[in-house]
Amino acid sequence: MAGNDAEFVAVVNDTDSSVAHTDKNGKARTGGKAYSLKITGNNHAQMLGKRIGDVVDGLFVGEGDKTLNGYKLEITGGSDKTGTPMRRDLEGGNRQSILVTQSTGYKGEVIVNKKKGGEQRRFRYKPDGLRKRRNFRGNTITQDTRQINLRVVESGNKPLATILGAEGEEASE
Repeated sequence: MAGNDAEFVAVVNDTDSSVAHTDKNGKARTGGKAYSLKITGNNHAQMLGKRIGDVVDGLFVGEGDKTLNGYKLEITGGSDKTGTPMRRDLEGGNRQSILVTQSTGYKGEVIVNKKKGGEQRRFRYKPDGLRKRRNFRGNTITQDTRQINLRVVESGNKPLATILGAEGEEASE
């Protein structure tokens, strides 16, 4: 495999409510900050076969001195190379097309354009019982997975902000 294909982007959500920070709009917030890290090399192989809901050691997340030693992280989701989301209730790691109502990966909205008062306006409706066929990935991490969402279950000795420092950018997705 090519070097760039053998990597995951791990988005780690820090749920520590004692950590205060400012968001991109300048508002003061507590907790809920997300950090984006890469998982490559041997750590990449350690993540293959894990499922949504599994708890992994933070040692496998990050590179060099930016690993999360002492942390326990729960896999909460992810997406593949085309952006297709993973679903907890689908077994395996392959792509499947399923019929869904409003839930993970589908908002269940119908957008209608109408003319009102001489101008074009958009309205969103959520009709009862609306179902659509959508593509999803199974709950297992495979070679096709590109992003893994993680949540801190057990914190280590140092807070995430000090481990990742100023280089730990807030995830924009």
